[in-house]
Amino acid sequence: MAEERNPLPPPPPPPLGSEHMGTVAVLPTAADIQSAVASTVDGLWIDMNEPSNFCTGKCTMPKDHPCPDPKRYNWICCLDCTVLTQSNLYGFSQTIATNKALLKSTGGKRPFVLTRSTFVGSGAYAAHWTGDNKGDWDHLRYSISTILNFGIFGMPMVGSDICGFYPAATPLEELCNRWIALGAFYPFARDHTSFFSPRRELYQWPSVAESARNALGLRYKLLPYLYTLNYEAHTTGAPVPGLVLVSPALEPNATTVNALFPPGTWYSLFDLSLAIVSQGNYFTLDAPLNVVNVHVYQNTILPMQRGGLPSKESRTTPFKLVITFPSGAEDADAAGKVYIDDDEDPEMKLGNGKSTYVDFLASVGKGKMKVWSKVNNGEFAVGLGLVIEKVVVLGAAGGNRGLQVEVDGQPLSPSSISEVSFSETAIENLGFAENVAGSTGKKGGMMVQVGGLALPLGKKFSLTWELNVTAGP
Repeated sequence: MAEERNPLPPPPPPPLGSEHMGTVAVLPTAADIQSAVASTVDGLWIDMNEPSNFCTGKCTMPKDHPCPDPKRYNWICCLDCTVLTQSNLYGFSQTIATNKALLKSTGGKRPFVLTRSTFVGSGAYAAHWTGDNKGDWDHLRYSISTILNFGIFGMPMVGSDICGFYPAATPLEELCNRWIALGAFYPFARDHTSFFSPRRELYQWPSVAESARNALGLRYKLLPYLYTLNYEAHTTGAPVPGLVLVSPALEPNATTVNALFPPGTWYSLFDLSLAIVSQGNYFTLDAPLNVVNVHVYQNTILPMQRGGLPSKESRTTPFKLVITFPSGAEDADAAGKVYIDDDEDPEMKLGNGKSTYVDFLASVGKGKMKVWSKVNNGEFAVGLGLVIEKVVVLGAAGGNRGLQVEVDGQPLSPSSISEVSFSETAIENLGFAENVAGSTGKKGGMMVQVGGLALPLGKKFSLTWELNVTAGP
Protein backbone atom coordinates (compact mmCIF):
# COMPACT_ATOMS: atom_id res chain seq x y z
CA MET A 1 0.00 0.00 0.00
CA ALA A 2 2.78 2.42 0.88
CA GLU A 3 4.48 1.79 -2.47
CA GLU A 4 1.28 2.66 -4.37
CA ARG A 5 0.92 5.99 -2.52
CA ASN A 6 -2.84 5.51 -2.08
CA PRO A 7 -4.46 8.99 -1.93
CA LEU A 8 -7.05 7.87 0.62
CA PRO A 9 -6.24 7.69 4.35
CA PRO A 10 -7.02 4.13 5.47
CA PRO A 11 -9.61 3.70 8.22
CA PRO A 12 -9.22 4.56 10.97
CA PRO A 13 -7.55 7.82 9.92
CA PRO A 14 -4.46 9.11 11.74
CA PRO A 15 -4.98 11.98 14.20
CA LEU A 16 -6.04 15.19 12.48
CA GLY A 17 -3.04 17.24 11.47
CA SER A 18 -0.69 14.46 12.59
CA GLU A 19 2.96 14.47 11.64
CA HIS A 20 2.23 11.01 10.22
CA MET A 21 -0.53 12.13 7.83
CA GLY A 22 0.66 11.02 4.42
CA THR A 23 2.87 8.07 5.34
CA VAL A 24 0.46 5.92 3.34
CA ALA A 25 -1.08 8.72 1.27
CA VAL A 26 -0.31 11.37 -1.30
CA LEU A 27 -1.01 13.90 1.44
CA PRO A 28 2.43 15.18 2.57
CA THR A 29 3.54 15.30 6.16
CA ALA A 30 4.20 18.55 7.98
CA ALA A 31 7.91 17.73 7.68
CA ASP A 32 7.57 17.29 3.89
CA ILE A 33 5.89 20.69 3.55
CA GLN A 34 8.41 22.35 5.85
CA SER A 35 11.40 21.16 3.84
CA ALA A 36 9.72 22.13 0.57
CA VAL A 37 8.83 25.72 1.38
CA ALA A 38 11.96 26.57 3.39
CA SER A 39 11.73 30.04 4.92
CA THR A 40 10.73 32.14 1.90
CA VAL A 41 7.07 31.10 1.65
CA ASP A 42 4.38 32.90 3.67
CA GLY A 43 1.40 30.85 2.58
CA LEU A 44 0.21 27.77 0.74
CA TRP A 45 -2.86 27.15 -1.42
CA ILE A 46 -4.13 23.57 -1.12
CA ASP A 47 -6.66 22.83 -3.86
CA MET A 48 -8.83 19.86 -4.86
CA ASN A 49 -8.19 18.29 -1.48
CA GLU A 50 -11.55 16.58 -0.98
CA PRO A 51 -9.91 14.58 -2.77
CA SER A 52 -11.47 15.67 -6.05
CA ASN A 53 -12.39 12.99 -8.57
CA PHE A 54 -14.63 14.64 -11.20
CA CYS A 55 -16.98 11.66 -11.13
CA THR A 56 -20.32 10.88 -9.60
CA GLY A 57 -19.91 8.95 -6.39
CA LYS A 58 -16.63 8.20 -4.66
CA CYS A 59 -13.23 6.88 -5.67
CA THR A 60 -10.44 4.35 -5.17
CA MET A 61 -7.05 3.82 -6.75
CA PRO A 62 -7.36 2.15 -10.19
CA LYS A 63 -5.84 -1.27 -10.77
CA ASP A 64 -5.20 -1.06 -14.51
CA HIS A 65 -3.46 2.32 -15.01
CA PRO A 66 -1.21 4.68 -13.05
CA CYS A 67 -2.68 7.62 -11.19
CA PRO A 68 -1.82 10.35 -11.92
CA ASP A 69 -1.36 9.30 -15.52
CA PRO A 70 1.69 11.10 -17.05
CA LYS A 71 0.13 10.79 -20.54
CA ARG A 72 -2.99 12.75 -19.54
CA TYR A 73 -3.64 16.18 -18.10
CA ASN A 74 -3.10 15.89 -14.38
CA TRP A 75 -6.56 17.31 -13.62
CA ILE A 76 -8.36 14.59 -15.58
CA CYS A 77 -10.05 12.02 -13.34
CA CYS A 78 -7.89 8.91 -13.05
CA LEU A 79 -9.62 7.31 -10.06
CA ASP A 80 -12.25 4.58 -9.98
CA CYS A 81 -15.53 5.48 -8.32
CA THR A 82 -16.49 3.67 -5.12
CA VAL A 83 -17.60 4.58 -1.60
CA LEU A 84 -15.62 7.22 0.29
CA THR A 85 -16.56 8.21 3.83
CA GLN A 86 -13.73 10.52 4.83
CA SER A 87 -13.60 13.09 2.04
CA ASN A 88 -13.90 16.28 4.10
CA LEU A 89 -11.81 14.93 6.98
CA TYR A 90 -9.02 14.26 4.50
CA GLY A 91 -8.89 17.91 3.44
CA PHE A 92 -9.31 19.08 7.04
CA SER A 93 -6.32 16.98 8.11
CA GLN A 94 -4.24 18.40 5.26
CA THR A 95 -5.23 21.92 6.32
CA ILE A 96 -4.04 21.36 9.89
CA ALA A 97 -0.79 19.73 8.75
CA THR A 98 -0.11 22.58 6.33
CA ASN A 99 -0.77 25.19 9.03
CA LYS A 100 1.65 23.44 11.39
CA ALA A 101 4.30 23.11 8.71
CA LEU A 102 4.15 26.80 7.80
CA LEU A 103 4.51 27.75 11.46
CA LYS A 104 7.72 25.73 11.57
CA SER A 105 9.13 26.72 8.20
CA THR A 106 8.63 30.45 8.78
CA GLY A 107 10.03 30.47 12.28
CA GLY A 108 6.67 30.88 13.99
CA LYS A 109 5.12 33.55 11.76
CA ARG A 110 1.37 33.63 11.17
CA PRO A 111 0.63 31.16 8.35
CA PHE A 112 -1.71 31.79 5.45
CA VAL A 113 -3.43 28.64 4.19
CA LEU A 114 -6.11 28.70 1.48
CA THR A 115 -8.13 25.48 1.26
CA ARG A 116 -11.00 24.33 -0.92
CA SER A 117 -12.08 21.42 1.28
CA THR A 118 -13.46 22.39 4.69
CA PHE A 119 -14.93 20.75 7.76
CA VAL A 120 -16.18 21.94 11.13
CA GLY A 121 -13.27 23.88 12.67
CA SER A 122 -11.42 24.65 9.42
CA GLY A 123 -11.78 28.39 10.03
CA ALA A 124 -9.22 28.18 12.84
CA TYR A 125 -6.53 27.07 10.38
CA ALA A 126 -7.26 28.40 6.91
CA ALA A 127 -9.07 30.73 4.56
CA HIS A 128 -11.52 29.36 2.00
CA TRP A 129 -12.97 30.21 -1.37
CA THR A 130 -16.30 28.97 -2.69
CA GLY A 131 -14.87 26.69 -5.34
CA ASP A 132 -15.31 26.49 -9.09
CA ASN A 133 -18.06 29.00 -9.82
CA LYS A 134 -19.29 30.19 -13.21
CA GLY A 135 -18.70 33.52 -14.89
CA ASP A 136 -22.36 34.53 -14.97
CA TRP A 137 -24.78 36.83 -13.16
CA ASP A 138 -26.39 34.04 -11.14
CA HIS A 139 -23.08 33.09 -9.56
CA LEU A 140 -22.30 36.73 -8.86
CA ARG A 141 -25.52 36.86 -6.83
CA TYR A 142 -24.98 33.47 -5.18
CA SER A 143 -21.60 34.60 -3.86
CA ILE A 144 -23.19 36.99 -1.35
CA SER A 145 -25.27 34.46 0.57
CA THR A 146 -22.54 31.82 0.33
CA ILE A 147 -19.92 34.08 1.92
CA LEU A 148 -22.31 35.30 4.62
CA ASN A 149 -23.25 31.70 5.42
CA PHE A 150 -19.62 30.66 5.81
CA GLY A 151 -19.17 33.45 8.34
CA ILE A 152 -21.97 31.86 10.36
CA PHE A 153 -20.29 28.46 9.94
CA GLY A 154 -17.18 29.80 11.71
CA MET A 155 -15.11 30.49 8.58
CA PRO A 156 -14.92 34.29 8.24
CA MET A 157 -12.02 34.59 5.77
CA VAL A 158 -13.80 33.51 2.60
CA GLY A 159 -14.42 34.76 -0.92
CA SER A 160 -15.55 33.75 -4.41
CA ASP A 161 -13.54 33.77 -7.63
CA ILE A 162 -14.10 37.27 -9.00
CA CYS A 163 -15.36 37.17 -12.63
CA GLY A 164 -16.01 33.43 -12.24
CA PHE A 165 -13.81 30.35 -12.65
CA TYR A 166 -15.54 28.47 -15.48
CA PRO A 167 -16.29 30.16 -18.82
CA ALA A 168 -19.86 31.14 -19.59
CA ALA A 169 -21.71 32.68 -22.51
CA THR A 170 -22.12 35.93 -20.57
CA PRO A 171 -20.22 38.93 -22.03
CA LEU A 172 -17.44 39.37 -19.51
CA GLU A 173 -16.63 43.09 -19.47
CA GLU A 174 -19.81 44.31 -17.78
CA LEU A 175 -19.91 41.27 -15.47
CA CYS A 176 -16.31 41.81 -14.34
CA ASN A 177 -17.02 45.50 -13.72
CA ARG A 178 -19.82 44.60 -11.34
CA TRP A 179 -18.02 41.62 -9.82
CA ILE A 180 -14.89 43.50 -8.77
CA ALA A 181 -17.08 46.31 -7.40
CA LEU A 182 -18.65 43.72 -5.07
CA GLY A 183 -15.69 41.37 -4.69
CA ALA A 184 -13.38 44.10 -3.43
CA PHE A 185 -15.40 43.90 -0.20
CA TYR A 186 -15.30 40.11 0.18
CA PRO A 187 -13.24 39.18 3.25
CA PHE A 188 -10.97 37.26 0.83
CA ALA A 189 -10.83 39.03 -2.55
CA ARG A 190 -9.24 37.26 -5.52
CA ASP A 191 -9.62 37.38 -9.32
CA HIS A 192 -9.14 33.78 -10.47
CA THR A 193 -10.12 31.67 -13.48
CA SER A 194 -9.57 28.30 -15.12
CA PHE A 195 -6.92 27.52 -17.71
CA PHE A 196 -9.54 27.17 -20.45
CA SER A 197 -11.50 30.34 -19.68
CA PRO A 198 -11.10 33.57 -21.64
CA ARG A 199 -8.60 36.04 -20.18
CA ARG A 200 -10.29 38.03 -17.42
CA GLU A 201 -7.57 39.79 -15.47
CA LEU A 202 -8.91 43.12 -14.26
CA TYR A 203 -6.56 45.06 -16.56
CA GLN A 204 -7.96 43.41 -19.71
CA TRP A 205 -10.55 46.21 -20.07
CA PRO A 206 -9.99 49.90 -19.19
CA SER A 207 -13.50 50.10 -17.74
CA VAL A 208 -12.89 47.14 -15.41
CA ALA A 209 -9.53 48.56 -14.37
CA GLU A 210 -11.29 51.79 -13.39
CA SER A 211 -13.90 49.91 -11.37
CA ALA A 212 -11.12 47.96 -9.66
CA ARG A 213 -9.20 51.10 -8.75
CA ASN A 214 -12.33 52.68 -7.27
CA ALA A 215 -13.45 49.67 -5.22
CA LEU A 216 -10.04 48.33 -4.20
CA GLY A 217 -8.92 51.87 -3.38
CA LEU A 218 -11.69 52.11 -0.80
CA ARG A 219 -10.91 48.61 0.49
CA TYR A 220 -7.33 49.64 1.20
CA LYS A 221 -8.51 52.72 3.08
CA LEU A 222 -10.78 50.48 5.14
CA LEU A 223 -8.03 47.98 6.01
CA PRO A 224 -7.81 49.01 9.70
CA TYR A 225 -11.57 48.50 10.05
CA LEU A 226 -11.53 45.18 8.18
CA TYR A 227 -8.51 43.97 10.16
CA THR A 228 -10.28 44.79 13.42
CA LEU A 229 -13.31 42.77 12.27
CA ASN A 230 -10.97 39.83 11.68
CA TYR A 231 -9.51 40.27 15.16
CA GLU A 232 -13.02 40.05 16.60
CA ALA A 233 -13.77 37.00 14.46
CA HIS A 234 -10.57 35.37 15.74
CA THR A 235 -11.29 36.07 19.39
CA THR A 236 -15.08 35.67 19.49
CA GLY A 237 -16.09 33.63 16.43
CA ALA A 238 -18.26 36.47 15.12
CA PRO A 239 -18.78 36.79 11.33
CA VAL A 240 -16.79 39.54 9.60
CA PRO A 241 -19.60 41.82 8.29
CA GLY A 242 -20.08 44.97 10.37
CA LEU A 243 -21.66 48.40 9.98
CA VAL A 244 -20.61 49.06 6.38
CA LEU A 245 -23.30 48.31 3.76
CA VAL A 246 -22.43 47.46 0.14
CA SER A 247 -25.28 47.75 -2.40
CA PRO A 248 -23.97 46.20 -5.65
CA ALA A 249 -25.54 46.07 -9.11
CA LEU A 250 -26.33 42.40 -9.78
CA GLU A 251 -28.16 42.54 -13.11
CA PRO A 252 -26.90 43.25 -16.65
CA ASN A 253 -27.51 46.70 -18.15
CA ALA A 254 -28.35 48.20 -14.75
CA THR A 255 -27.99 51.96 -14.22
CA THR A 256 -29.64 52.05 -10.78
CA VAL A 257 -29.87 49.81 -7.71
CA ASN A 258 -32.98 49.36 -5.57
CA ALA A 259 -31.30 48.93 -2.18
CA LEU A 260 -32.79 48.11 1.22
CA PHE A 261 -31.49 50.25 4.10
CA PRO A 262 -32.17 49.21 7.72
CA PRO A 263 -33.66 52.00 9.88
CA GLY A 264 -31.37 54.94 10.60
CA THR A 265 -28.98 57.29 8.82
CA TRP A 266 -26.44 55.94 6.31
CA TYR A 267 -23.56 58.01 4.88
CA SER A 268 -21.88 57.37 1.54
CA LEU A 269 -18.22 56.44 1.92
CA PHE A 270 -17.44 57.79 -1.55
CA ASP A 271 -19.00 61.17 -0.71
CA LEU A 272 -19.45 61.78 3.01
CA SER A 273 -21.73 64.76 2.37
CA LEU A 274 -24.48 62.47 1.04
CA ALA A 275 -26.81 60.55 3.35
CA ILE A 276 -29.80 58.20 3.31
CA VAL A 277 -32.33 58.41 6.16
CA SER A 278 -34.34 55.20 6.28
CA GLN A 279 -37.13 53.58 8.24
CA GLY A 280 -36.35 50.20 6.73
CA ASN A 281 -37.10 51.38 3.19
CA TYR A 282 -35.86 50.59 -0.30
CA PHE A 283 -34.13 53.50 -2.05
CA THR A 284 -33.17 53.79 -5.71
CA LEU A 285 -29.49 54.67 -6.05
CA ASP A 286 -27.58 55.69 -9.16
CA ALA A 287 -25.21 52.90 -10.22
CA PRO A 288 -23.02 53.89 -13.19
CA LEU A 289 -20.77 51.12 -14.49
CA ASN A 290 -17.70 52.13 -12.46
CA VAL A 291 -19.54 52.94 -9.22
CA VAL A 292 -20.52 50.80 -6.24
CA ASN A 293 -22.64 52.22 -3.43
CA VAL A 294 -21.04 51.80 0.00
CA HIS A 295 -22.52 53.36 3.16
CA VAL A 296 -21.63 53.45 6.86
CA TYR A 297 -24.27 53.41 9.61
CA GLN A 298 -25.00 56.08 12.22
CA ASN A 299 -23.47 55.99 15.72
CA THR A 300 -20.25 54.57 14.26
CA ILE A 301 -16.63 55.69 14.48
CA LEU A 302 -14.90 54.24 11.42
CA PRO A 303 -11.06 54.15 11.42
CA MET A 304 -9.62 54.69 7.93
CA GLN A 305 -6.18 55.31 6.45
CA ARG A 306 -4.96 56.99 3.28
CA GLY A 307 -4.51 53.76 1.37
CA GLY A 308 -1.56 52.85 -0.83
CA LEU A 309 0.15 49.96 -2.59
CA PRO A 310 1.00 47.43 -1.30
CA SER A 311 -1.19 46.88 1.77
CA LYS A 312 1.89 46.93 4.01
CA GLU A 313 2.53 50.51 2.87
CA SER A 314 -1.14 51.43 3.26
CA ARG A 315 -1.14 50.40 6.91
CA THR A 316 1.67 52.83 7.78
CA THR A 317 -0.23 55.93 6.61
CA PRO A 318 -2.02 58.41 8.94
CA PHE A 319 -5.50 57.67 10.22
CA LYS A 320 -8.80 59.45 9.68
CA LEU A 321 -11.76 58.91 12.01
CA VAL A 322 -15.21 59.14 10.40
CA ILE A 323 -17.82 59.75 13.12
CA THR A 324 -21.47 59.31 12.19
CA PHE A 325 -24.51 60.59 14.09
CA PRO A 326 -28.19 60.37 13.15
CA SER A 327 -29.20 63.07 10.70
CA GLY A 328 -29.47 66.43 12.49
CA ALA A 329 -28.69 64.86 15.90
CA GLU A 330 -28.36 67.18 18.91
CA ASP A 331 -27.97 64.43 21.55
CA ALA A 332 -26.29 61.17 20.48
CA ASP A 333 -23.28 58.90 20.93
CA ALA A 334 -20.95 57.02 18.59
CA ALA A 335 -18.29 54.36 19.11
CA GLY A 336 -15.68 52.39 17.19
CA LYS A 337 -12.40 50.58 17.65
CA VAL A 338 -9.21 49.55 15.95
CA TYR A 339 -6.78 46.68 16.49
CA ILE A 340 -3.29 46.69 15.01
CA ASP A 341 -0.43 44.25 15.34
CA ASP A 342 2.76 43.19 13.56
CA ASP A 343 0.84 40.97 11.09
CA GLU A 344 3.17 38.08 11.92
CA ASP A 345 2.39 36.77 15.40
CA PRO A 346 0.32 33.55 15.09
CA GLU A 347 -2.19 34.77 17.65
CA MET A 348 -4.10 38.04 17.32
CA LYS A 349 -3.98 39.06 20.96
CA LEU A 350 -2.97 41.79 23.39
CA GLY A 351 -0.26 41.74 26.02
CA ASN A 352 2.61 40.45 23.89
CA GLY A 353 4.16 43.84 23.07
CA LYS A 354 3.22 43.40 19.40
CA SER A 355 -0.28 44.87 19.30
CA THR A 356 -2.48 47.83 20.30
CA TYR A 357 -6.24 48.11 20.76
CA VAL A 358 -8.03 51.47 20.86
CA ASP A 359 -11.66 52.27 21.69
CA PHE A 360 -12.95 55.50 20.10
CA LEU A 361 -15.93 57.33 21.57
CA ALA A 362 -17.86 60.48 20.68
CA SER A 363 -20.86 62.34 22.06
CA VAL A 364 -22.90 65.35 21.06
CA GLY A 365 -25.15 67.11 23.54
CA LYS A 366 -25.77 70.37 25.38
CA GLY A 367 -24.22 72.31 22.53
CA LYS A 368 -20.87 70.53 22.70
CA MET A 369 -18.99 67.87 20.76
CA LYS A 370 -16.49 65.54 22.41
CA VAL A 371 -14.29 62.87 20.80
CA TRP A 372 -11.92 60.75 22.88
CA SER A 373 -10.10 57.42 23.05
CA LYS A 374 -9.22 54.63 25.47
CA VAL A 375 -6.00 52.79 24.72
CA ASN A 376 -4.79 49.28 25.56
CA ASN A 377 -1.11 48.42 25.05
CA GLY A 378 -0.43 51.68 23.26
CA GLU A 379 3.36 51.30 23.21
CA PHE A 380 3.27 49.23 20.03
CA ALA A 381 1.36 51.88 18.03
CA VAL A 382 3.56 54.64 19.45
CA GLY A 383 6.64 52.73 18.32
CA LEU A 384 5.26 52.55 14.78
CA GLY A 385 4.67 56.30 14.76
CA LEU A 386 1.00 55.95 13.78
CA VAL A 387 -1.02 59.16 14.11
CA ILE A 388 -4.55 60.44 13.58
CA GLU A 389 -4.44 63.37 11.16
CA LYS A 390 -8.14 64.12 10.69
CA VAL A 391 -11.49 63.73 12.44
CA VAL A 392 -14.67 63.97 10.34
CA VAL A 393 -18.01 64.35 12.15
CA LEU A 394 -21.21 63.72 10.20
CA GLY A 395 -24.81 64.59 11.02
CA ALA A 396 -24.50 66.96 13.98
CA ALA A 397 -24.50 70.76 13.99
CA GLY A 398 -21.44 72.68 12.86
CA GLY A 399 -19.22 74.88 14.98
CA ASN A 400 -15.57 75.44 15.80
CA ARG A 401 -15.57 77.60 18.91
CA GLY A 402 -13.40 76.87 21.90
CA LEU A 403 -11.49 73.87 20.55
CA GLN A 404 -9.58 72.01 23.25
CA VAL A 405 -7.21 69.12 22.58
CA GLU A 406 -5.58 66.85 25.15
CA VAL A 407 -3.08 64.01 24.69
CA ASP A 408 -2.43 61.71 27.66
CA GLY A 409 -4.33 64.18 29.84
CA GLN A 410 -2.11 67.11 28.87
CA PRO A 411 -3.59 70.05 26.90
CA LEU A 412 -1.91 71.00 23.67
CA SER A 413 -0.36 74.44 23.55
CA PRO A 414 -2.26 77.27 21.79
CA SER A 415 0.43 77.31 19.11
CA SER A 416 -0.19 73.62 18.33
CA ILE A 417 -3.95 74.12 18.18
CA SER A 418 -3.48 77.02 15.80
CA GLU A 419 -2.32 74.51 13.19
CA VAL A 420 -5.67 72.72 13.35
CA SER A 421 -8.14 73.52 10.57
CA PHE A 422 -11.95 73.36 10.54
CA SER A 423 -14.18 73.05 7.51
CA GLU A 424 -17.96 72.64 7.34
CA THR A 425 -20.22 71.31 4.59
CA ALA A 426 -23.98 70.87 4.68
CA ILE A 427 -25.05 67.24 4.32
CA GLU A 428 -27.64 66.42 1.65
CA ASN A 429 -30.19 63.74 2.43
CA LEU A 430 -30.63 61.91 -0.88
CA GLY A 431 -33.36 59.74 0.60
CA PHE A 432 -35.56 60.51 3.58
CA ALA A 433 -38.13 58.60 5.63
CA GLU A 434 -40.25 60.20 8.31
CA ASN A 435 -40.06 59.35 12.03
CA VAL A 436 -36.61 57.76 12.01
CA ALA A 437 -35.24 57.25 15.53
CA GLY A 438 -32.53 59.76 16.42
CA SER A 439 -33.17 61.99 13.41
CA THR A 440 -34.53 65.51 13.91
CA GLY A 441 -36.10 65.84 10.47
CA LYS A 442 -35.05 66.55 6.91
CA LYS A 443 -32.14 68.75 7.92
CA GLY A 444 -29.03 66.70 7.45
CA GLY A 445 -26.71 68.43 9.88
CA MET A 446 -23.17 69.28 8.90
CA MET A 447 -19.99 67.55 7.89
CA VAL A 448 -17.29 69.01 10.15
CA GLN A 449 -13.67 68.17 9.29
CA VAL A 450 -10.96 68.80 11.85
CA GLY A 451 -7.63 68.58 10.03
CA GLY A 452 -4.00 69.32 10.73
CA LEU A 453 -3.93 66.95 13.71
CA ALA A 454 -1.07 64.67 14.73
CA LEU A 455 -2.61 62.67 17.56
CA PRO A 456 -0.56 59.55 18.45
CA LEU A 457 -2.80 56.52 17.96
CA GLY A 458 -1.19 54.82 20.94
CA LYS A 459 -1.96 57.62 23.42
CA LYS A 460 -5.37 58.55 24.77
CA PHE A 461 -6.69 61.86 23.49
CA SER A 462 -9.73 64.08 23.70
CA LEU A 463 -11.13 66.83 21.47
CA THR A 464 -13.97 69.12 22.52
CA TRP A 465 -15.57 72.12 20.88
CA GLU A 466 -18.80 74.11 20.96
CA LEU A 467 -21.51 73.74 18.34
CA ASN A 468 -23.54 76.40 16.56
CA VAL A 469 -26.89 75.21 17.96
CA THR A 470 -29.86 77.57 17.78
CA ALA A 471 -32.67 77.21 20.26
CA GLY A 472 -36.00 75.99 18.96
CA PRO A 473 -39.25 77.96 19.14
